[in-house]
Amino acid sequence: MGYRGREKLLDKSLGSIYKLVILASKRALELAEGQPRLVSDEISAKPSTVALHEIEQGKIEARVIKTKE
Repeated sequence: MGYRGREKLLDKSLGSIYKLVILASKRALELAEGQPRLVSDEISAKPSTVALHEIEQGKIEARVIKTKE
């Protein structure tokens, strides 16, 4: 698994590096707890790497939750 360009990942996470980090860390935690992978990666790939790969391929995406006023 090679280098992932930050620009490609930022487009998938609403344009914020902070939202990207939160999205990837939550997904990596799910993977570490046993959730199935949505992409076919090496078995030895770390959960954080798999999470970034899933975001890049569009399998995981961030969404805005609107609150009631």
